[in-house]
Amino acid sequence: MRTAAATEVRRPSAVRALTVLLAVTAAATVAVDLLNWWYAPERGFGLAVRTGWALLRAFGFVLLAGHVRSGRTLARPLGLILVVTTVFAVGRLVVPRQGVPPLPGILGFALLMLLCLAVLWLLYRSPAVAGHLTRHRGRLVIDRQGISWRETPPRRPPVAGWLLTARVAAFTYTPLMLVPALVAAGTILDGRLAAGPVVLAWCGFAFATSYAVLFCTFFLLRGRRWARGLLVVVTLGVLAVDLPLCWWLLGVDGLVRDGAPLVTAGALALYGLWRSGRTGTGAAA
Repeated sequence: MRTAAATEVRRPSAVRALTVLLAVTAAATVAVDLLNWWYAPERGFGLAVRTGWALLRAFGFVLLAGHVRSGRTLARPLGLILVVTTVFAVGRLVVPRQGVPPLPGILGFALLMLLCLAVLWLLYRSPAVAGHLTRHRGRLVIDRQGISWRETPPRRPPVAGWLLTARVAAFTYTPLMLVPALVAAGTILDGRLAAGPVVLAWCGFAFATSYAVLFCTFFLLRGRRWARGLLVVVTLGVLAVDLPLCWWLLGVDGLVRDGAPLVTAGALALYGLWRSGRTGTGAAA
């Protein structure tokens, strides 16, 4: 029987280094976000929402570290999306509405950028890490030997790594829409009551998108070609709704701060669909 200590010894040094790097990146994310809050000239409702969303990235890096330690195949696409959205989430906090960003904020963002690039390099360029990230999620198994919790490969055919990337990117649509919607809710508190129904409809559309993405990706991972086209339609529909609302309710500043991350996530999803289509759905990651 394999013990926990034996499992720890067999982990490559690159995997252990990546785990430590993710913990440092999580701590740096919290430190940079709090630093930006401290130096912010305006600490309004919108900044509080965006700072809270950026702070959640620290939990994401901790979750990613758990996937890396367990050798999950999901670690790569999750790491890619997490790094990209973290850079946008923190970057929009560094730049103020007017004036030049403070030097501590710029230095903190540069440090976080270097940490994120190091995470990506280990995830996608280290052969040791690639060889470790081959395990699937554990499940409860009932057989003749009794009840046990063990790793079981999914029943569906093998899925291309870029297809998993498209799936993870699509699941970020809802939170990336909810953040500007909550920021726009602050305009209601400032007396812009006419925006209330629009903000509620915006939030409702964001939640409906999560169910649409769940439906698409369920069949997408099972090789249904029509699911690819449907996910493209969902992606374009999300951009067509979210970007005009960002511009109307939050102005050009909100369009840049909150629209750019969603455009990037949509581009990653579409690129993942295109790459997986070239290599084939059943291609290895």
